[in-house]
Amino acid sequence: MDSARKTVLRLLDRVEKNSSYSNILLNEELRCSGLSAEDKRFATALFYGVLERLITLDLIIKSRLDRPEKMPDGISLGILRMGIYQLLYMDSVPDRAAVDECVKLAKEFRGVSRGFINAVLRGFIRSGKKIPTVGEPGSAEYLSAQYSCPQELCLKWKEEYGDDAAAAMLGTSLGQPPVTVRTNTLRITPGSLAARLEEEGFTAVISDIDGCCIRISGSGSPEQSDCYKEGLFHVQDLSCQICCRALDPKEGETILDICSAPGGKAFTCAELMNGGGRLLAFDLHENRVRLIQSGARRLGLDNMTAMTGNGRVFSQDIPQADRVLCDVPCSGLGVIRRKPEIKYKKLSENDRLPQIQYEILDNSSRYVRSGGRLVYSTCTLSRAENDMVADRFLGEHPDFEKGALPEILGGERRYATITPDRFGSDGFFIAVFNKQR
Repeated sequence: MDSARKTVLRLLDRVEKNSSYSNILLNEELRCSGLSAEDKRFATALFYGVLERLITLDLIIKSRLDRPEKMPDGISLGILRMGIYQLLYMDSVPDRAAVDECVKLAKEFRGVSRGFINAVLRGFIRSGKKIPTVGEPGSAEYLSAQYSCPQELCLKWKEEYGDDAAAAMLGTSLGQPPVTVRTNTLRITPGSLAARLEEEGFTAVISDIDGCCIRISGSGSPEQSDCYKEGLFHVQDLSCQICCRALDPKEGETILDICSAPGGKAFTCAELMNGGGRLLAFDLHENRVRLIQSGARRLGLDNMTAMTGNGRVFSQDIPQADRVLCDVPCSGLGVIRRKPEIKYKKLSENDRLPQIQYEILDNSSRYVRSGGRLVYSTCTLSRAENDMVADRFLGEHPDFEKGALPEILGGERRYATITPDRFGSDGFFIAVFNKQR
């Protein structure tokens, strides 16, 4: 059986070569690994830690080389990244153990120099674990090194949100994200659910922002709990729950969730409807529709139906609705804490998204009844995908006007950008539109 560190090394190599989502790869690997629960926790922390600090780690490694232009690659670079991360950010690992385990790991791979690995790591310790300083304080170069974020993204956020907001967003892009769940109020109260979770060994704190949201920690994965298996909650970030509040679904109404998978917002809306009315959830892919259906069955949400549907193509079979949620595919820059590999993609790869997002929003508006509500949302922090798409929609649809936001977001008729530092939640954008009568 492979060690936790060898498992992480293999995962890092797969992410770099295949550009796959880290959470999907990690879950697959740990499920088949045979590692103990403790080793799985260590592997998870090391894997995500190295991913989110790649730029800083490489800057340190380069500073320790006699010839900085000759950076190692492949397995050697992966081992060094893991070693530097443990030395710098994992207090639970003694320095000697971090070095020894990396040297031991190097022995398992042909062509990897144990002496080189040992020299770089021990040299870093002797230097006092100093991180090289680059650029002027506050510059994109400086922020990139400090927060391990590409300079082009640092510059984008500085230009779009201002220096202070950008620094706060970069600061909250690191570290372990919170785990929050949504109470299934059709089956249990938030207080009773919190008590049940505490009995199962979790720490459970009811949010003072949304009384049905509970932040949990400890005791492993919430999906393994009895409460989850009994359908008493689903895992959902607070920002997503606020988005559902913005839609404000009512009992007896017809609600559409146009891009629904994996279904969390649809579940919350169905619960806000007290199990009444009709909620239709759509996704382009049949396997993702089955995922929504499975979640709805577990939660006992008989008022919702999931089916395939293309958000960019109008269908005569879809009914007119009182409220339509249009949570579109996006660049994901608001969830970097959960998927750190996202930030390393070239921003140009997102250039096509605003047009796709607009087409989905435009098509979704055709299902809204006179006097109804349309909510456009993303989990990204990009003006091009957020404000500019919403502005274009209003400019080309005079029959719609800005609607009021939930009170927690101020209640005004404007757009809402939720940065991670605001509530400790994911980054999110919400725009509410009302169709005039």
